[in-house]
Amino acid sequence: MTMELYRHGQLAPSREWVALHPEERRRRAVAAVTDHDLVTLLDLLTAHHVRTHGHVSEETLRKYRLGARVWLTAAWNGAINVLHPEAEDTDLWVRHLEAEGKSPASVGVLLAGARALYAALRWTKATKDTPFNDVRPKKDRRRPWDKRQPYPDADVQRLLDVAPVEMRVLLRLGGIAGLRASEITTLKWGDVDLDGGALTVMNGKGGKTRRVLLSASLIDDLQTLGVQDGALPVIGRTPEAARARLRTLCIKTSIPYLGLHALRHTAGTRLMRAGFQLQDVAEHLGHSDVQTARTYGKWADDRLKAHLRSQ
Repeated sequence: MTMELYRHGQLAPSREWVALHPEERRRRAVAAVTDHDLVTLLDLLTAHHVRTHGHVSEETLRKYRLGARVWLTAAWNGAINVLHPEAEDTDLWVRHLEAEGKSPASVGVLLAGARALYAALRWTKATKDTPFNDVRPKKDRRRPWDKRQPYPDADVQRLLDVAPVEMRVLLRLGGIAGLRASEITTLKWGDVDLDGGALTVMNGKGGKTRRVLLSASLIDDLQTLGVQDGALPVIGRTPEAARARLRTLCIKTSIPYLGLHALRHTAGTRLMRAGFQLQDVAEHLGHSDVQTARTYGKWADDRLKAHLRSQ
């Protein structure tokens, strides 16, 4: 691996960590912990994670940095020795997150960030500790399909009826094309082929690239939005900003907000209801395991609901 990798892309702001002498790297990490220097520690986490994993999605980095931030804030406020925390400290942190009402999945995301932080600290030799390796959130008792609840078709249509064109594009990129939040917000005009009726997701989950077919309604909205320079983003917002806009639209229309990712579940459910095979659904959504698409079948099968309503 050459230093060229660190001069461009995700590691550009953090390349100095890689170039430092090992002893200086350790000194800076220890000083950042001692001085409660959150910015430096999050920069270290980013540098180490991209160094060891190559290009990763901005959404993945955001989640890891969030987990590290939440843990560090709690540790510093609780006078916990960050470089050498006790098992009780890490266990109680997780139990506190659960007591706040965070789901097992959300706790798991925060834990992943905390683990990534300590991997970076071990790289600098600021510590040898692995405090979160044996910590687990409580088991999620929900059924798999209950964790992938889609927006009902009627609710999506109500949102589309009042949404400006940019929001209609966002709704259809999620609810028909099945893109993830980070895939929606990083999509560039150069990745969209209106004549060919498809778009290309660059660096999706796991760094994978896939081609996604466009619906006629999405093509119309994209044309109405106005094709721009290929280097410009189609939506041009962060995932957090996109979620906030969708939440605002849901409040305006009195529709329960299920999250931006629920639009992707809507896309999967619609395809299953239309009779497509699991392989087709998995390929459209970019699932690495075809069995992941099976959960959408539970929402697509309305026979039980129709039967009970007729009784």
